[in-house]
Amino acid sequence: MFTPHTRLGILGGGQLGRMLLQVAIDFDLSIKVLDPDPDAPCARIAPEFVLGSFQDFDTVYAFGKDLDVLTIEIEAVNLEALKQLQSEGVRVFPQPEIVEIIQDKRVQKQFFRDHHLPTSDFILTENREDARQYADFLPAFHKLGKGGYDGRGVQRIATPADFDKAFDAPGLLEKAVDFEKELAVIVARNQRGDVKTFPTVEMVFHPEANMVEYLFAPASVSEEINARAQFVASRTAEAFGIVGLLAVEMFLTKDGEILINEVAPRPHNSGHHTLRANDVSQFEQHLRAVLNYPLGDTHAHSYAAMINLLGAEGYEGEARYEGMETLLETPGVHPFLYGKTMTKPFRKMGHVTIVDKELESLKRKVENLKNAVRIIA
Repeated sequence: MFTPHTRLGILGGGQLGRMLLQVAIDFDLSIKVLDPDPDAPCARIAPEFVLGSFQDFDTVYAFGKDLDVLTIEIEAVNLEALKQLQSEGVRVFPQPEIVEIIQDKRVQKQFFRDHHLPTSDFILTENREDARQYADFLPAFHKLGKGGYDGRGVQRIATPADFDKAFDAPGLLEKAVDFEKELAVIVARNQRGDVKTFPTVEMVFHPEANMVEYLFAPASVSEEINARAQFVASRTAEAFGIVGLLAVEMFLTKDGEILINEVAPRPHNSGHHTLRANDVSQFEQHLRAVLNYPLGDTHAHSYAAMINLLGAEGYEGEARYEGMETLLETPGVHPFLYGKTMTKPFRKMGHVTIVDKELESLKRKVENLKNAVRIIA
């Protein structure tokens, strides 16, 4: 049953929370957001904004105990508090036990292996010295088990000398993949077990920041590859039994294999374009899933691209935006600024969605616009 004024809590008031919040208003939900930053993107627009740590048990428990549904926009949350709330009848989605698996990349990769989900070969390591003994496994990437995000917590280890850069903490050594493209599929699953996927996207990563610089949707791949990516994403969501969204990042190898890289149990950077390009956005779909509503139509109305607006190198301080006029005078361009007052190098300050009926026209726009905006201090 559709119940207006359902009490929804969001752990995390960053840009993902902000975009979730904007959709939640359309559903006439009673919304509360928790974040430790008084200047978080949600702070000025949330009907109820609670200042506090989403990693502190007492804070999270007190925040959630009067809610109907509690969801997240970040994985680094206090799981014990979520489990306690869940045991007391609060509907917590994604489920805490799933977030627990995904929080630790070591456990996440082992989950893929145990459930026969395709992923690159890997070795679990306890510290830097432990990693050194696997020189014959190179080239590889050393990843922190916990705490890494947006390119942080990842080091390329190409030669034995690079082990000096390895993390002196529990992690994993992941075999470098000779890939043709990096793909992603956003998949949604509700409590009834209904599953829907968004069209496969193709991501291009920033060479220094190791985060998505821009993407194209749908990905330029064969029908066979697309079907395989969609199947792997759906199968992964069902293996977890997740309620909500799961972003599945994948490699398309040179010999046509699909390998899962990582997953995120929430709205994701690889789905931002859906706010303008698809019948239902990833943010609306996430709310439909956690509220156990029917899932929306993910049909794309046009070709789309998304460009991340990152803080310029060499600038840190109060943000100023150069070149916005160039964006705004281009047809099919939709900027989304995240409300972050302060910028620093490679900080995600916003994104731009570009839609076009013609793929080649879209690509020209991306090429013309990807460096049009500079965010300086």
